[in-house]
Amino acid sequence: MPHDWRDSVRLAADLALLGIVLTLSSLPLVTAGAAVATGSYAIHHVTTQGRWPSFADCWAYFRPRLVPGLLAGPAVLAATALVVIDVSGLRRGAAPGGGPALAAVLTAAALAAGYVGLAAVLAGIRERGAAREALALALSRPLAAVTAAGVLAVAALLAVLVHPALVPVLAGYTLFALHAVARRRIGPAPETSPG
Repeated sequence: MPHDWRDSVRLAADLALLGIVLTLSSLPLVTAGAAVATGSYAIHHVTTQGRWPSFADCWAYFRPRLVPGLLAGPAVLAATALVVIDVSGLRRGAAPGGGPALAAVLTAAALAAGYVGLAAVLAGIRERGAAREALALALSRPLAAVTAAGVLAVAALLAVLVHPALVPVLAGYTLFALHAVARRRIGPAPETSPG
């Protein structure tokens, strides 16, 4: 089937809309885990089935992931805050260790971010155990975590450079990029059902 340029524009617009919806549904913070899993499910569905899932399918995927994902958003926010505090303390000289400690903290933070990126992808592909499988994948194939961390680093850089109104749009593109780079590392994925 030939690929038309309008398909690319349509996908770009759909990913921008997905990013906005993902950001809005993550604002309560406790819904962020289920929102990211549902967004990941939608991207997996469109890349494997060639069409976006219906709203009913997305809602059916979101609901059972709400309670298990309650801590995901606050945990990521707390970890990010701790890294920022550590880095600022090391840069000011308030904490011992200097350059080597700063490099160690940033390396650990990048690998942890890569793990979170892999978990986000797997949450939309696997029925259960995405966090455990992402950890096993990151430990057995560290390049997968490094690649996911690279995607998140580029997204963070873009978030700093673009107009603040466009930052929510980046969420959809980032999740799509994570799927694109993780696909080669994860292997074939079984089909997920919304429920």
